[in-house]
Amino acid sequence: MKAKELMAPVITILAAAAVLLAVSAGLRPIAENQEAAAQKEIMGYMLPSRPASFTEEPYDGEDESIRRVFKAEDGYVVEVETAGYAGPMILWVGVTNEGTVSGVTVRNHRETFGLGRGAQTDASFLLQFLGTASEAAVGEDIDALTGATVTSKAVTRAVNSAAAFVTGADVSSGATEWEG
Repeated sequence: MKAKELMAPVITILAAAAVLLAVSAGLRPIAENQEAAAQKEIMGYMLPSRPASFTEEPYDGEDESIRRVFKAEDGYVVEVETAGYAGPMILWVGVTNEGTVSGVTVRNHRETFGLGRGAQTDASFLLQFLGTASEAAVGEDIDALTGATVTSKAVTRAVNSAAAFVTGADVSSGATEWEG
């Protein structure tokens, strides 16, 4: 093929790429605003009063599993990262000012489909954490997901870390350590 014959397709591809890049850049702020609104709505369900606003507070404590802390009038939503069976898990845990867990949601994970993935979708598993404090334990207060004991322990450690942050308890939760 001659160079002239290749120019038209190359120019067309470059023009299309430029258009896609411009559209992507234009839509990015809209997508970010929608994500922020969705996060705010989810956080609102994590505390009993369904607060409309949260303030992100800096966290410089010793528990390395705590990534972010959001404060509302009646409690906190704590973002915790823990090591699951198949990789890191990110959870949001709602904790009242008294240190009682009021909500748990798994935001991101790589757990096994049909087993550990139940940590995100099995309501009866997640409901067990409501009303607990920083000392929940699989096999005592918490029934593990069938076939997913490692994942169940990981979620429990994350919830305990969040509750311990609010109460000021110095638990060595080791939420990022795997205790097979």
